[in-house]
Amino acid sequence: MGEVTERIAIAGPAALPKDLLPRLLSGIVMAAVALTCNWFGALPFALMVLAIALAMSWEWSRMVRGVAVDSALLIQAITVLAAAPLTAKGMIGWALAAVAIGTLAVLAIGQSRHRLLSALGVAYVGLPVIALIWLRGTDTFGALAILFVFVIVWTTDTFAYLCGRMIGGPKLWPALSPGKTWAGTIGGLAFAALAGVLFAGFITSPTAPLALAATAIGLSIVSQIGDLAESALKRAFAVKNASGLIPGHGGFMDRMDGIVTAASLAALLAAMRGAGSPGQALLLWS
Repeated sequence: MGEVTERIAIAGPAALPKDLLPRLLSGIVMAAVALTCNWFGALPFALMVLAIALAMSWEWSRMVRGVAVDSALLIQAITVLAAAPLTAKGMIGWALAAVAIGTLAVLAIGQSRHRLLSALGVAYVGLPVIALIWLRGTDTFGALAILFVFVIVWTTDTFAYLCGRMIGGPKLWPALSPGKTWAGTIGGLAFAALAGVLFAGFITSPTAPLALAATAIGLSIVSQIGDLAESALKRAFAVKNASGLIPGHGGFMDRMDGIVTAASLAALLAAMRGAGSPGQALLLWS
């Protein structure tokens, strides 16, 4: 323990990123906006998701095709604009069909040597839009389900960073993300599981804490995979951030990489259980 403390004391302040303050402030503002929209209902939350999805679509276009606006981006934007209200109206099949059609349309126009990645961008943005809006629904359990996903992803990110910085050790995958360590990965999973157990205490209906912890571990794993995948994409195109829209954080793709995969898995788990509302299906375990 003393060796770890000494290591932190030596490496801590000097190793802190220069953009730490704007990063913290931006993170607080983004979390406050997300939680507020979730609290005030399905419509504000859906509008927030839609706005972020359109921003991510623009970032994907800039990164993959090197252009701000083109026909592929227009197709992707139309797809997202269709999928969001269809999901909000409960027409999930039609929303999924819209994403499939948009993906195939971008693949078909073939205006870029990266047309496969361009087409993937439609699904990458469109499916989480459906997942988040469907999970939120209109009931209290929907709001709790979204909060649960946010808490697990934020806990994973925070403690993966802290454990990685404090403990150090072998790198997870240096070729993709030189800063990530096994200690950070395991720390993120462990604290996500703890968050799952604690979250069970905030649910008024009976649920199994260990089952919720297992769900949290699954969401944490795919969250970290999403983070690595976005890092791989940025490395492939030799960019540090998806954009500069968020001070200290880069772009929305840089902040939503874990949410994208975690929300998609959460919606899949809820759909597989199929009991009650999506939020109930995700959170209530006997």
